[in-house]
Amino acid sequence: MSLVKLVDPVAAEELGRVHFIGIGGAGMSGIARILLKRGVRVSGSDARSTDQVSELRELGATVHIGHAASHIRDVDTVVVSTAIRDSNPELGEALKQGLRIIPRAAALASVMAGRTGVAVAGTHGKTTTASMLTVALQKCGADPSYCVGGQLVTTGLGADEGSGEVFIAEADESDGSFLMLAPDIAVVTNVEADHLDNYGDPRAVHDSFARFAERIGSLLIACADDPGAAELADVARARGLKVVTYGETGDYRVRDVRPDGFGITFTIEGMGEVRLAVPGAHNALNATAVVAVAVALGLPFEEIRDGLATFTGAKRRFEAKGEAGGVAVFDSYAHHPTELAADLRAARDVVASYSGSGRVIAVFQPHLYSRTRFFADEFGAALGLADEAIVLDVYGAREDPEPGVSGAMVAGRVRLPESQVVYAPDRASVPALVAGRARGGDIVLTMGAGDVTELGPQIIAELSAG
Repeated sequence: MSLVKLVDPVAAEELGRVHFIGIGGAGMSGIARILLKRGVRVSGSDARSTDQVSELRELGATVHIGHAASHIRDVDTVVVSTAIRDSNPELGEALKQGLRIIPRAAALASVMAGRTGVAVAGTHGKTTTASMLTVALQKCGADPSYCVGGQLVTTGLGADEGSGEVFIAEADESDGSFLMLAPDIAVVTNVEADHLDNYGDPRAVHDSFARFAERIGSLLIACADDPGAAELADVARARGLKVVTYGETGDYRVRDVRPDGFGITFTIEGMGEVRLAVPGAHNALNATAVVAVAVALGLPFEEIRDGLATFTGAKRRFEAKGEAGGVAVFDSYAHHPTELAADLRAARDVVASYSGSGRVIAVFQPHLYSRTRFFADEFGAALGLADEAIVLDVYGAREDPEPGVSGAMVAGRVRLPESQVVYAPDRASVPALVAGRARGGDIVLTMGAGDVTELGPQIIAELSAG
């Protein structure tokens, strides 16, 4: 997959009648939902029916299951997801008719236009930070519109139209499409090597973020603790952009982070104490970024602090799936070594708060052959933070298999005793495997961007049966 072709977005009111090819995807369905709430006529197609498709139909969208050229009728603009191939018959028909064809990010830029745009970018943490910001602003009465990469636990939605002036968007760097956004304010949580199948080398990732910074209207909020984000802050300052930093160093300084039940409590120096209902020191940084945005928007710290306390997470971001036999099961979208390490440290904090003697069992499914090849050593090191690691085979997603690249590459690099590491290429065997190893007080954490998320309920069922 190559980087998407960048196009100049148009105002939402100029899109006319909009058809989404791949409307059921998380990002596509969110934009479609917002357009429907604004009274825009929306149609679309997808390979299968989903809950998102049903919700869009209830809002008035015409959604076809399956793709056919005949679906392109009475349409002005066609939005295409990155999963759509050039051979798609609807795309071919749109080209034949000479219709405006835009990628998802350009459609997102269109619905953001005219609002105070806040984009949250970064190699990790952007979904949680954008979700946290959304919930906190909602509790402050700001009622923002939002389009993020995961579903909020509070609303069950990943996107919605609000009545306020602020529009919060997750800015996706994976294919370079965040360069179509032009936010007033942007948060950059970190800049690390990832998506090297697209970018080729780490320097290209940094260069892409530097180009993103050029599109920010008034303020960059960057994490001073992350070398890549700190470098970006220096580049942005040199270009005359206002920059605010946060972290253990910076303008907003995080102090005294400590586990507090399932959540954490910490202090922002000179402002006060914040309590979160989600675990992990990394979430103290995410919340501090939210405070920096809120202050820039003119909201008082006390209100945003109270709003942050109500944030209970986003789907697949250390999401509690249930408990059986004294074993708690959580699910995480973590698919990069840094993300695995952050979640496993958070899991240790949770164990310490509850049982004190429990173990952390990691169930990891590598995502993409290229990412597995690039980061096998780093994945192994991160999984060494668990007490036991079960490694599935690679979830290829859009990629074809690569000779010699499998979950065994990762399992062989985990820095734990051999008896505490299992390579499990048969996904169906994993629930029973976990149930046979887990004991009361343990935490099981399923991790990965693929179908590993389906294992949580199955593990709970096996634990219950035992």
